[in-house]
Amino acid sequence: MFLILTRNFPPEIGGMQNLMHGLTKSLSKLNIVKVFADYHENYSVFDNSVNFSIERVGGPKLLRKYRKSYLINDFLKNNKNVNCIIADHWKSLELIKTNKKKICLIHSKEINHEKGSRQNRKLINILNNVDHVISNSLFTKELAIRVGVNEDKISVINPGIDDAIEISKTDDEEAEKIFQGKSNRLITVSRFDKRKNHEKVIMALRNLKELYPNIIYVCIGYGTEEENLKKLVNELNLNNHVIFLKNIKTGLKNALLSKSNIFIMPSIVHNKSVEGFGIAYIEAAQYGVPSIGGKDGGASDAIIHEKTGIICDGNNLEEIYSSIDKLLKDHRYKEYGKAAKEFSEKFNWKKIIKSYQKIL
Repeated sequence: MFLILTRNFPPEIGGMQNLMHGLTKSLSKLNIVKVFADYHENYSVFDNSVNFSIERVGGPKLLRKYRKSYLINDFLKNNKNVNCIIADHWKSLELIKTNKKKICLIHSKEINHEKGSRQNRKLINILNNVDHVISNSLFTKELAIRVGVNEDKISVINPGIDDAIEISKTDDEEAEKIFQGKSNRLITVSRFDKRKNHEKVIMALRNLKELYPNIIYVCIGYGTEEENLKKLVNELNLNNHVIFLKNIKTGLKNALLSKSNIFIMPSIVHNKSVEGFGIAYIEAAQYGVPSIGGKDGGASDAIIHEKTGIICDGNNLEEIYSSIDKLLKDHRYKEYGKAAKEFSEKFNWKKIIKSYQKIL
């Protein structure tokens, strides 16, 4: 039996949630899986749709931490057939008392604490005492080594993706309506926060629309920066070129992705927050859409520069502008998109899970 300890799990939306769901689904084909996940108000429909057991733990954050660890320790005490514990965060293992094999995933932001700080000492104590540390990218591995994680414990296994979902005619038609007949199409699917850098893309759009009058930028997501971004769009008179969407169905999201020319997310470092990998780049690549990503973080694991997309300096407005222009000019995004689709095949969970099997 595999025991999954996670703070991030569907029906909550996000890259981490997709990673843990995909990993759990893949592991459930190899062995019995039991998941301990945080409570979500809409959990029941999702939990009843899967073929593995999920135990939800609710309550205030601090109390939830202790209650969850108590339930996990009690489960381990009464179930001797647990072969391995897999955690999505070092904090998920903080209060777990067992000699069972332990694997901890790392993603970047959660380990990016100043060396010698209290949080750094705590995470090093945990990560250097597990059996394996799985890093989502080479960037995150290098960050982990810098903050004190034992290099010999770290393996790089990129997040996986499921097979691309066939797009229905209804979703296809709705996506076309959203694009309003405009032919130069950019898209971002992510939270609206500073790190994702929607702001610079919108600023680049102000000049790009002179060169490409039919340009349109679709932003799918939610987050703290939403109102600021809408205000910026209004100030730059880009209301006919930028569309904000949230809480849309997966089918429509995929239809919008597949009909876009460029996926753009030139991420930057904001405070301690940094893009560890960027599974969204691969999800776009599945549909033959190349990406523009930022040089800060692990996007280089998900984008082959000048082949499946472009890596640029997200802090440099001119680089963002020229990267978009380069892909749109003479429809070069088609050539890049073909390479991106081929590259995305190596991230399919059927292949990624084999790397986990070697460790398990």
